[in-house]
Amino acid sequence: MGSSTASTVRAAIAAERRELADLLDGLSEAQWDAPSLCAGWRVREVAAHMSTGFRHSLPRTALELARARGNLHRMTDRTARRDAAALGPRELADALRENADHPWTPPVGGFTAALGHDVVHGLDITVPLGLDRRVPADRLRLLLDAVTPRSLRFFGARLDGAGLRATDLDWSYAGDGGGRTVARPAQELLLLAYGRTLSD
Repeated sequence: MGSSTASTVRAAIAAERRELADLLDGLSEAQWDAPSLCAGWRVREVAAHMSTGFRHSLPRTALELARARGNLHRMTDRTARRDAAALGPRELADALRENADHPWTPPVGGFTAALGHDVVHGLDITVPLGLDRRVPADRLRLLLDAVTPRSLRFFGARLDGAGLRATDLDWSYAGDGGGRTVARPAQELLLLAYGRTLSD
């Protein structure tokens, strides 16, 4: 990734975190306790998970992973639940806002993966709450352009080889499903590419 592209993605990450922090500030207590698109997590667990990389040092993360016997999913679930119980809504929102420019990235994927982490988990919150938040098209394009067969497998996307075509953005992905194409708004396609199941 070139320096100009990296700076563009980092600016998008910072904007996404600030916007999501503002959105979280406006949620009611009932909304914080509502189910998210992440199975078994409420909105507050998702918010806690989103800021884990800022609040936990690398040594602490390594210790948590060891306690989970190397199981990343077990570790993230346990950490999200514990932090959601310990931190209030204002603290969780502020963790995103105050770390908008934090250079955290997932173990693989660099800054584009960090943007995907923020955008998709934001949708994990807003979609089931019925909030009409539209992720800016430039952020969606950055993430959709990174979709590959490998990323679809990694996130467990259940597309059965179908291609993807955005109905509100000039973007498509050719699958290997014999010409079958899923045509939906770009925001919904991103969720599908990240393994979420949407209603018809």
